[in-house]
Amino acid sequence: MSRNKFPIFLFIIVGLALLGVGYRLLTDPKGFLITILGIVGFAALIFAVAYLMFFRNRGSISNSDEMKKYKAAVKQSKQKYQQPKPNKAVKSANKKQAKTVPLKRKSQRRKINHLRVIEGNKTDKKKRATN
Repeated sequence: MSRNKFPIFLFIIVGLALLGVGYRLLTDPKGFLITILGIVGFAALIFAVAYLMFFRNRGSISNSDEMKKYKAAVKQSKQKYQQPKPNKAVKSANKKQAKTVPLKRKSQRRKINHLRVIEGNKTDKKKRATN
């Protein structure tokens, strides 16, 4: 029973509100506009206070440690994947140099930054069951 009464009650309230707004608009348009502007101004004031209190500090992460790490990672990624566009004359010079440069050995390889060794207790060996 209560399910059927709630929508009817809601429609009655909305209908009366629309009648009141229409009546106020027809009888006192200047007062109606002042009231609407006052409501909008009050809502804007509440929003500005809430924004300054809660959301203003969100943009200040530019100097934080996380942002510095992010910028360093972006710079490293750009250096790794960005390839300059060589001219035709430079291409032929690079081909001649590439033939004369020996291959790099394992000890001369550059350190990979995203991989690291986790130190552990290497003296304890697990006993394995043999079949």
